Amino acid sequence: MSIKSNLIKIVIKLTPNMLIVWVANFILKGIAELLAFNFDVDARTLYVQTRLYGEIDSIEVVLEDFAVFNDGDSYRFIIHHARSDRPWLNNLLSRVIGKAWKIPALPQFAAQMDLVAELFKAKPIGLPVESSDSGGPVD
Repeated sequence: MSIKSNLIKIVIKLTPNMLIVWVANFILKGIAELLAFNFDVDARTLYVQTRLYGEIDSIEVVLEDFAVFNDGDSYRFIIHHARSDRPWLNNLLSRVIGKAWKIPALPQFAAQMDLVAELFKAKPIGLPVESSDSGGPVD
């Protein structure tokens, strides 16, 4: 892994979740309120709890094992596992899980896409997640 991607991982880990919640709520004002957020870049999991504007109950969504990869012609994004506490959202997520979605090619962002693909490259099946702290597998 390159120095740039290791630095980005460190920045992601050090960014307080409350800061992300505050910025998201500022941007999503009048649409939704982000109640909880957790992103584990090493385990490649994302947890979001939100309440849509005007609704009483919150919605929880968990994305697991997602990746960005280059298929030779373009970059693609894939989610291997996702779940929610809402049946209708689980049905929607089931339609996108396992499908590689093409990311539009923008030549001015080619270097950044290389970095994103390196940061979120697919994990080999059956191998433990590497820890950037010790360099060894995480139990």
